[in-house]
Amino acid sequence: MTASPDAYATHPVLHASALTKAYGSAVALGGVDFRIAAGESVAIMGASGSGKTTLLHCLAGIVKPDSGAVVLNTPTGPVDVTALGESGRSRLRREAFGFVFQQGLLLPELTAVENVALPLMLSGTPRPTAEVAAAEWLGRLGLGGMEARRIGELSGGQAQRVAIARSQVTGASVVFADEPTGALDSSTSAEVMAALIASTTGNGRSLVVVTHDDEVARQCGRVLKLSDGRIVDEAVTR
Repeated sequence: MTASPDAYATHPVLHASALTKAYGSAVALGGVDFRIAAGESVAIMGASGSGKTTLLHCLAGIVKPDSGAVVLNTPTGPVDVTALGESGRSRLRREAFGFVFQQGLLLPELTAVENVALPLMLSGTPRPTAEVAAAEWLGRLGLGGMEARRIGELSGGQAQRVAIARSQVTGASVVFADEPTGALDSSTSAEVMAALIASTTGNGRSLVVVTHDDEVARQCGRVLKLSDGRIVDEAVTR
């Protein structure tokens, strides 16, 4: 079932237009438009080298596109992500965006609650306040009582729940997940995706997932397929 982005994001929280990005002679993005509404989930799929991770990085302000624009609509007005300098984009990634990666990228020397509290502390929140908020999120994700465990003392699925909690604790309006279940077995993958969906779209937040897994993609509301840096298909899953 093919659908127009306008039907699902008339008032997008994040809107990208005509994004291009090349690495030398290799074209990673060839003029991509993207919209996502508040409370919507979108999966980005494609073969290796299709541009899906580059698209996610451009949307999240990790990489600046060669041309095009990414605009985040906030309660205080639109923010042109591509016009910001590195410090402005870093602040946006700390405060407005959340991230979940395949291996979690958690700090093994910190406890679960310390890992989740870290983004708040980096933004100036006192440690006791940050850890209270972090513990609350861990509890929501079924990790109550595990706050003091280090990452090596958790299963893969539990560690990814810690990463999900960390992505949510700042109140991020958009969460980006890059192969969040890639290192998990199918049963744990389903549990982690259910937790990710519930904690983001279930709270009115937006979720962008890069995945190669059809089962993961089907749990999102919309699926975009990229090939050679362009969107070649778009489907509504539910």
